[in-house]
Amino acid sequence: MHAFDVLGDPVRRRILELLADGELTSGAVTSVIQQEFGISQPAVSQHLRVLRESGFATVRPDGARRLYAVSTEPLRDVDVWLDRFRRFWTPPLDALATELARGKRQRRLQQQAGHDPDQENSP
Repeated sequence: MHAFDVLGDPVRRRILELLADGELTSGAVTSVIQQEFGISQPAVSQHLRVLRESGFATVRPDGARRLYAVSTEPLRDVDVWLDRFRRFWTPPLDALATELARGKRQRRLQQQAGHDPDQENSP
């Protein structure tokens, strides 16, 4: 299964978001997913299986529990694929960062000069 086929499903994306914060038991994942998506435990298990089989998640036994975690390799592959498209959003974000820095500098200079622009809008 192609990475974007796996990531195209909102349930699987949400499971990966949950696992990005650290290992979770299958029961903990199931509880959140059932609550948020209203699907059955077997359906959640199927999504976990797809993530496992496609390499996006790993599972390890811990006694009677199964702990799931994110596997980074497929995500790196997606990142490499996306790299050729970054040029579409990186320059605008760089420009935004420049404008934010200019605004901070201007406010700092105004405050140093004893002029507080926030005071002008106060009632």
